[in-house]
Amino acid sequence: MFAKKLTLVFAAGCLGGLSNSLVVWLFGTIGVTALFGVKIAPSLTPAWLYPRIVWGGLWGLLFLLPLWKRKYLVRGLFYSLFPTIVQLFIVFPIKADKGTMGLELGTLTPIFVIFFNAVWGIVTAFWLDFVNDK
Repeated sequence: MFAKKLTLVFAAGCLGGLSNSLVVWLFGTIGVTALFGVKIAPSLTPAWLYPRIVWGGLWGLLFLLPLWKRKYLVRGLFYSLFPTIVQLFIVFPIKADKGTMGLELGTLTPIFVIFFNAVWGIVTAFWLDFVNDK
């Protein structure tokens, strides 16, 4: 039973990671981020996309925690704060050298990161809710 839950939350997180990535790419492509002075406009390449899908799956493991079992949306939004914190305080300043919270990419970068990760959390949560209703 645990193996089933494990694979389910990982797959749901991967779907959330794919959704998040497509929204990040779309916002960059159509110029939404640039409109707000944020320099996030990735190319949709396998090298950019695959790690994001896998990380989405790994973050999906948070859904194994027994918080708000039936309140998927609340869980999704709450759990999306974890990758947001990592992105803003580890990835941007340490790995990408873009300053704390990625502020070198634009002042509104943290708002976009919160939004993009909320997409991950909502999609992951809704997928889990959908498959658990069956």
